[in-house]
Amino acid sequence: MQIESRPFFIVDNLTRMEQLFDKFFDSVANLFSGGGGDEIPWCDGDVIHGCEKEVAEANKGDSDEHKSESIMRLSWALVHSRQPEDVQRGIAMLEASLANSSSPLHQREKLYLLAVGYFRTGEYSTCRHLVEQCLEIAPDWRQALTLKKTVEDKIAKDGFVGIGITASAVGLIAVGIIAALVRR
Repeated sequence: MQIESRPFFIVDNLTRMEQLFDKFFDSVANLFSGGGGDEIPWCDGDVIHGCEKEVAEANKGDSDEHKSESIMRLSWALVHSRQPEDVQRGIAMLEASLANSSSPLHQREKLYLLAVGYFRTGEYSTCRHLVEQCLEIAPDWRQALTLKKTVEDKIAKDGFVGIGITASAVGLIAVGIIAALVRR
């Protein structure tokens, strides 16, 4: 039987460090597995296809108001899509039509849908900025308030994960250095 030649305090510190790493990795795993999905609805391709047909039909001679409404429905469907290219199309449509907003209500709706699109693409700071613009127009608008909370939670969560990854890398380097010193 071989007796360990390392001093007790080094073995004790390594055991504590392993416990800290286990606790840290458990908390990171809980972060990713814990309920926290967003509450923004998704839209499937069939709805998008139906909206595209509606826009095409509206362009054949309907009133400008009907054209505008059908384009808004298509924009809504696109930014709520699971397909990144659809979301990008929706963002482009909304950005092009934003300057033509005739009322604060229309501007608020377009800003909100743009914010949803940017949320879906992972551009959270742009999303937050657009939501804040919505809330300047309608401070008590529940959808915008919910999206603002969702995006702020996502920004905080991503920041925490980034810090965790950095701390993990530093911790692993420290463990490697300690293990190398202990083996000498």
